Amino acid sequence: MTYSINRIAAILNGHFTQFHHDDAIEHLLLDSRRLIFPDTSLFFALPGPRRDGHLFIEELYQRGVRNFLVYKEIQIDPFPDANIMLVADTLQSLQQLTAYHRQQFDIPIIGITGSNGKTIVKEWLNQLLEDNYNIVRSPKSYNSQIGVPLSVWQINDKHGLGIFEAGISQKNEMEKLEDIIHPTIGVFTNIGEAHNEGFENRQQKIAEKLQLFKRSEVLIYCKNHKEIDQAVLNFQKDFSPKTANKKLELFSWGKSSEATVKISSIKKNAEDTSVKADYNNNSFSFNIAYTDDAAIENIITCVCVLLYLGVPISELQNRLQRLTSIAMRLELKYGINHCSVINDSYSADMSSLKIALDFLSQQQQHPKHTVILSDILESGKTEKKLYHEMAGLLQQKKINRLIGIGERISANRDAFEKLKADEILFYPSTENFIHDFPRIHFRDETILIKGARMFQFEKIDRLLSQQVHQTVMEISLDAMAHNLKQYQQLLKPSTKLMAMVKAFAYGTGSYEIARLLQFHKVDYLAVAYVDEGVELRKAGIKMPIMVMNTEEHSLDALVQYNLEPVIYSFRLLDSIDNFFKKEGIREIPVHIEIETGMNRLGFSTKDISALIDKLKLSSFKLQSVFSHLAASEEHQQDEFTKHQAALFLDAAEKLQHSMNYVFLKHIANTAAIIRHPQLQLDMVRLGIGLYGIDTAMSNHLELKQVAVLKSTIAQIKELDENETVGYNRKGLATGKIRMATIRIGYADGYPRSLGSGAGKMWLNGHLVPTIGSICMDMTMVDITNVPDVHEGDDIIVFGNELSIQQLAEWAGTIAYEILTGISQRVKRIYYEGE
Repeated sequence: MTYSINRIAAILNGHFTQFHHDDAIEHLLLDSRRLIFPDTSLFFALPGPRRDGHLFIEELYQRGVRNFLVYKEIQIDPFPDANIMLVADTLQSLQQLTAYHRQQFDIPIIGITGSNGKTIVKEWLNQLLEDNYNIVRSPKSYNSQIGVPLSVWQINDKHGLGIFEAGISQKNEMEKLEDIIHPTIGVFTNIGEAHNEGFENRQQKIAEKLQLFKRSEVLIYCKNHKEIDQAVLNFQKDFSPKTANKKLELFSWGKSSEATVKISSIKKNAEDTSVKADYNNNSFSFNIAYTDDAAIENIITCVCVLLYLGVPISELQNRLQRLTSIAMRLELKYGINHCSVINDSYSADMSSLKIALDFLSQQQQHPKHTVILSDILESGKTEKKLYHEMAGLLQQKKINRLIGIGERISANRDAFEKLKADEILFYPSTENFIHDFPRIHFRDETILIKGARMFQFEKIDRLLSQQVHQTVMEISLDAMAHNLKQYQQLLKPSTKLMAMVKAFAYGTGSYEIARLLQFHKVDYLAVAYVDEGVELRKAGIKMPIMVMNTEEHSLDALVQYNLEPVIYSFRLLDSIDNFFKKEGIREIPVHIEIETGMNRLGFSTKDISALIDKLKLSSFKLQSVFSHLAASEEHQQDEFTKHQAALFLDAAEKLQHSMNYVFLKHIANTAAIIRHPQLQLDMVRLGIGLYGIDTAMSNHLELKQVAVLKSTIAQIKELDENETVGYNRKGLATGKIRMATIRIGYADGYPRSLGSGAGKMWLNGHLVPTIGSICMDMTMVDITNVPDVHEGDDIIVFGNELSIQQLAEWAGTIAYEILTGISQRVKRIYYEGE
């Protein structure tokens, strides 16, 4: 559905500071990095804590965008062909426009809120109801003040049902989301601890979430949650819908005889769960292919939605058998023949395709990008328009190879004629592709696998994925981006940020992390050695890179790959200067390190005059001057930190006075960003904080765990009293015990100091201690008190439940050492999403 820019102006009561043409608008753009269709996009210049959307108008105009919504006057001369509309608040206008759009459609809309399970319930409802409706739904976890408008904007006249989720973090947010979604059917999943800090108490948080349903016809929820149940009853009592006089209908489930669907029994079996229930005086039962409490609860909620919508009880079991585990995130992993594989093989629609292609386009570790794509079903568009739009997406993202799988995409191959790809292949089915797989060459490329569930693309994923060690480290790119923003909000707008990605990005993978930081427009990267910087350049990282430890034999590579050396001694200064002068190279960017108390590397403050003399005669262009704080995280050392800062500022001032240009000055590290804001200067250096570790222990930031190290159980054994475990018989069974052998050892980076009970792992909600010595490849743990454990089960070494700081404390070391010590044979999986 399209709107003319004049119609949008009327809806928003906007004022044109310049009007050129009444363009048709089909896409709403908030992020310049996600531009795909410039001709039909309207850019909303949203304010931000560090970067204002107005800063990107010139770039977007150059890329073909001609429609802009702004909240402050801008110079119009550089944009002669643009429509520029002025409003008071661009975010409010985004929400107002999409709320208007929602009101144009009289279809059932399911609105889902709660602390957990929103996205799972949404995706499972999509699977369960796709036979009955052409469904529009939130992409991934688009449930915020910005995500909800973008989700609802997708509705068109071909859709018969909408499913949208809404998430809030503070008071007075849900009213805005309710106005946009206006759900006719409400679903409240549960209440948890997330975002507690935004509310006075849990009761207030529940009451705020319930505001999503103030115009709904029915509310579906679990009556077992007493806090929710009481709040819902109070909400119903006060309920006065704006468009009807009838009372809000409550459709509850639970053990209570007052529940709409009374659950009489839940029996967990080895691999599934049996549920017995009563509804409208009819007893029925169904099996669930899951045994965890969260999945059981989410599925029963879905069953209630189906019952409310009139799905016969006799069909429930057949539909529930279709449910598959939901991949909540985009995963990047290592593939065959030096490939990287992005697996998004559980759904195929245009919204999630755009998200997946964005993720693919950010990957620069390989020059070649391949997309394996299935038919898109029930898009609400004609096939001709759908596949032409798909071809446009692929062209915009500069895809090198397309492999289309399915009868419909194959039948519409003409839509891809203008796609400038090196190779385009079509197969009528997944089986045909697999049959042809040995003849297709995959090497040194990034491959996106994107398919509807029925195409079983997990078979393709298994063919392309490298089979490696079952111990893996999962790295959440979303969590890292969140942590970055947490620190950025503490900075002055003029303060730049350098991210430390040395030591394989603290063990998490350099180019994957650097790619994320480049995408989020960090100003500088820092690596330890030239070869680390070279690898980043080869992987497509273009931002400035500072090299902390430049070795003289690597100066050729330094120049070739445009890296910037740190100079910390006169010998190194002379060596680098002589090399550059010999090569006839002038104004090479360099960074000068000043020693102020760390006593590691750097020019002494006593030598600043001599350093100035050298620099004046050198071939260098001074990019920055910096120093290292020795103990910025410790309040007992604050006087010494101030002493270091005074020495540094004096030296930097002398250097600045001698130069005829301005350079950057920086001394603040991760802890100093929080504890010593007066030392922000021109730039700060952020390291371990990116990974969710607050070395200042300030509790001022809502940091998220970035890395989760997990392994699996290789074998379970029953031991009798006095049996011994491991090398040198260091482990002793003090009674009859149950023991599990875990696929991780000191060769993977699990310290030997964690043996004999010093260390613990997290298994099914329990801490389990180690037994005996840590072996090279295996570790034994006592699982005697943990029920329902099987060989092959996952076990957490560190993560959300067991912090890396706690593990480091048990090992008698620091989190830095644990992270950087995880060996390269441990598979890294990078993901976006929950």
